[in-house]
Amino acid sequence: MNTEVVFKKLKDILSSYEKKLQIVHNQPDNYYLHTPASSKLPKGEFFGAVQIKKSYVAFHLMPVYYHPELLETISDTLKKHMQGKSCFNFKNADSALFAELKQLTDASYKKYRELGSVNQAVV
Repeated sequence: MNTEVVFKKLKDILSSYEKKLQIVHNQPDNYYLHTPASSKLPKGEFFGAVQIKKSYVAFHLMPVYYHPELLETISDTLKKHMQGKSCFNFKNADSALFAELKQLTDASYKKYRELGSVNQAVV
């Protein structure tokens, strides 16, 4: 397992939202995005993170915790990588699973935008 490769590929999924969200951590083993502060959420809200752990790389996606219906269409293969309600663990890079995870991340961002957790004007 090459954790750095897995980390980079998973970080690439989240980093496409850097201009729309706030970077909280951007270290070689910990990348974390938060929604911007607003009157509704003065401290913002956790959106997602990628972290290198001891034996895997974790991809956290908080919108699926609050809105589990986002998970209704994911494959059984991706579900097998879930730990808890909003974390996916990977030991190896898998382009098909990462493409599916990208779609789930896109749907999660759209859900947060619909609910006003992120600025409607940001595309």
